Amino acid sequence: MEEFASQSESARSTLEPLSDDELTALALAADPAAPLDPDAVAWNGALLHQPGLLPDWYMPTPASSRPGRWPRAVVVGLVAGFLLINAFGLCITSGFISVA
Repeated sequence: MEEFASQSESARSTLEPLSDDELTALALAADPAAPLDPDAVAWNGALLHQPGLLPDWYMPTPASSRPGRWPRAVVVGLVAGFLLINAFGLCITSGFISVA
């Protein structure tokens, strides 16, 4: 564990991926009470973050935040159809149109 703590900052900032063992050793060697570095960057990037009810590490926000116009058109069409059927005094409760 001391070997990771003694590495210089430039050696740690290389783009080589770390193994699980190396990450585990770094996590165990870290001080949990140490303050965050003022230059620290969020792990998901500030531009990618979208506000939501749950944190991103638990359940990320959906990739598409606004669907197209077709779902709304389908819902409006169904509601209008049901209202039209009821306006003519017909019943569609059982799935088949019948006289009410």
